[in-house]
Amino acid sequence: MDKSKHGEAFILGAALFLGLAVLGYFVSNIAISLKRFERTVTVKGLSEREMPANIAIWPIKFNEASNDLNDLFSTMENKTSLIINFLKANGFNHDEISMSAPAILDRLAQGYVEPNKIKFRYYATSTITVFTANVDMVRKTMKKLVELGKKGIAIEGQGHGTKTEFLFTKLNEIKPQMIEEATKNAREVAEKFAKDSKSVLGKIKHARQGQFSIVDRDSNTPYIKKVRVVSTVEYYLTD
Repeated sequence: MDKSKHGEAFILGAALFLGLAVLGYFVSNIAISLKRFERTVTVKGLSEREMPANIAIWPIKFNEASNDLNDLFSTMENKTSLIINFLKANGFNHDEISMSAPAILDRLAQGYVEPNKIKFRYYATSTITVFTANVDMVRKTMKKLVELGKKGIAIEGQGHGTKTEFLFTKLNEIKPQMIEEATKNAREVAEKFAKDSKSVLGKIKHARQGQFSIVDRDSNTPYIKKVRVVSTVEYYLTD
């Protein structure tokens, strides 16, 4: 009776062991298959274009000093009119021109200034801004500012707060084509990698579109923009 029970237990244990071994074999094979299926390659695709700016923001800033406040305001009004007439004569319309009220500084009102060292008590600053889609007209007219100098108007140079801005605002018009180009470029890189590694390129597992960047092509041509996007794509690889 005991021998019979021992025999049955042995057979049951052997069957259990064999079953676990077979299960382990299949699980191992499934894991290996999944691991092979998860082989991937991640690549980046670039699209880059040079585009002309389509908007120009041109601030024209000038200063004036005087000891007579009324005289200062009259001079500022006269010079503002001269600048506006100059702009209109060069093709800009009224809607493209805006002007700020003069900012007046009373230097005697500053406690740290010694009155006997001040030549002019009042100092005024005014800015006339051109906002236009005619970028070429702005570039052309900027070269004629010497005409205002001949009329006694000293225009501030291209510095902080007076630098002309050139913008590119038509990104949506070229975005689809650039994304397509970046994705195509990424696939070409992935296909070469697959070929070199003796693999077959599969479907896309994951794709991420990078942010578009718009910068000046260089410091001398701010009216030409470099538009750039980098897409990251992960592909499956098979043997």
